[in-house]
Amino acid sequence: MQTLSITPGLAGSAELVVGEEHTAPSIGSGKVRVLATPVMINLIEAAALAAVEHLLPEGYQSLGTHLDVRHIAATPVGMKVRATAVVEGFSERTISFKVEARDEIELIGDGVHERVVVNVAKFDLRVQKKLLR
Repeated sequence: MQTLSITPGLAGSAELVVGEEHTAPSIGSGKVRVLATPVMINLIEAAALAAVEHLLPEGYQSLGTHLDVRHIAATPVGMKVRATAVVEGFSERTISFKVEARDEIELIGDGVHERVVVNVAKFDLRVQKKLLR
């Protein structure tokens, strides 16, 4: 793999307006009609992808390997949420991010996220071998 230009400070973001399909009851993660934690996590991962995926060579992508986040405030249906991910480091194939999510009022989540850069063809081969066992 060629040298990648992934450096600290690179940032990405993703946002959504909370709909019924994003609530805890809709995805089976609770009973309160607010943004579900798994949806917030998905948005955080999308922000990380936005920060670095365009810098990877053809045939490579990053995969989430670690996520340590707090979901500290509820967001109602109809409110916009924006997640951001900022590269904190890149070593070997691992990219580390500082992440956060905010709604229109306040910080709703924060933490750290790691992704590993993989060769898609080699990765797919390893996954397919699992089916042959």
